[in-house]
Amino acid sequence: MSGDLYIGLDAGTSLTKAAIFDLQGNQLGEAQRRTTVHRPHTGWSELDPRECWNATLDVIGRVVRESGVDATRIRAIGLTAAMVGAWVTDEAGNALRPGITWEDSRAQALIVDHIARDPSFMKKVFMSSGSVMQQGCTLPVLAWLVAHEPHVIARAHHVLSYKDFLRFRLTGKVATDRTEASVIPGSARQRTRSSEMTSLFGLEDHAALLPPVGESESLAGGLTAEVAGMLGLPAGLPVAIGAGDVAATVIGAGGLTAGTATAVLGTTCMVGIVHDRPVFEPADMGLLFTLPGERWYRAMVNVAGTLNLDWAFSALAPDIADKPERFALLDEMLRATPPGARGLSYLPYLSESGIIAPRVNPAARAQFAGLSPRHDRACLFRAVLEGVAFAMRDLFDALSFDGERVLLTGGGAQNPHWVQMICDLVGKPIEVPAGSQFGARGAALLAATAVGAFATINTASASVAGKGRIYRPDEAGAIALAPALGSYRQARDRLLC
Repeated sequence: MSGDLYIGLDAGTSLTKAAIFDLQGNQLGEAQRRTTVHRPHTGWSELDPRECWNATLDVIGRVVRESGVDATRIRAIGLTAAMVGAWVTDEAGNALRPGITWEDSRAQALIVDHIARDPSFMKKVFMSSGSVMQQGCTLPVLAWLVAHEPHVIARAHHVLSYKDFLRFRLTGKVATDRTEASVIPGSARQRTRSSEMTSLFGLEDHAALLPPVGESESLAGGLTAEVAGMLGLPAGLPVAIGAGDVAATVIGAGGLTAGTATAVLGTTCMVGIVHDRPVFEPADMGLLFTLPGERWYRAMVNVAGTLNLDWAFSALAPDIADKPERFALLDEMLRATPPGARGLSYLPYLSESGIIAPRVNPAARAQFAGLSPRHDRACLFRAVLEGVAFAMRDLFDALSFDGERVLLTGGGAQNPHWVQMICDLVGKPIEVPAGSQFGARGAALLAATAVGAFATINTASASVAGKGRIYRPDEAGAIALAPALGSYRQARDRLLC
């Protein structure tokens, strides 16, 4: 068994990745392929199911071929993907329309109508799911489809999340897991869907479209003969049900222990604490994710993380945006500009869905404050990185985190200057776990647990913990950033008042 290998598939909103891991969590190969997010109308966010399926076949097939491993050593496949949204299929798994992603906001007017009829609507959602209402969740999106695309719903047999759509195509089996079912919105306490929430959105007659719920670390079937032939893998290779990307990242980072804070500095900026019970405080703010292993992850989300840096490169530095040396040039700009960016502040609220922490404000948008002719490009870049770091401090404050173990994952965690900035602001040691594809690794660990390589998913996650680089807070760095943090908070409060 020690020589067995596991594939983890991680389908993000714009990047699909597959990686191969051994039982020690070591990554032996990786393949990636970009997918295009389509925005045909204001607030819409969709993916082409055919493109996503082709990307899945491509990355799994390539990682097997290019890693050089013996394919007969691969014991199972696990999946994770961007959560919620809606992927509508017929009985055979063929998509009937583009997939709707988590960041879609077409259901906003519908939610406003619900609130107008029932002022306690948002409170009911939070008290059941532990999360503020997000427009891209499955139930509001399904309610929108029922109202606006009844011809599609009339032909539908299944409404799935992204990972569940892909797994349906891989195995021919329909299922979802508790991480998805409890956040659509569902019931965090019961760790599954909620008939009360289904009724709240007027979807009683369409509940049968939602798939059966199983454990993330259980098997959902095996590869069909057709798919296995395309991938160069054996027919019937076990495929685990898998988990949403948040849960998979926590697992893959080694963070599935109560009291551990896992922060994600990726496209989305998130900070959360793992608990052994569902936590609903602070009320009416943030998100509560159900995790495998009888754990919950209480999280605060800024929504936009490294998206801010991507925007800065494309808008402020198109001459270096696509160059491999862009991060070395970024470090030069940081060294050339003092903390505080010479009085320039940046609010990193770049998502079209606004923010849900430290306050809920769908209208919040990113902006610079204090901009003057003396600010050059280096100042703008420093302000962007500081703004994201200050927003992460906001999230830690909202959670009242008093623990000592902090993990930081995501693409932004690969920049030591950015990590040290966050470490100084939080005032806690921060561990950047070894590796990079934590979502894929979490999916692979779920697959390994599903076929009996680990007794529990908690044991599997613990097996990859404690192997990262430790950053320690620098008091001088915190003092240097203090005036800029104050200016940021003033700008934030003016915007969110």
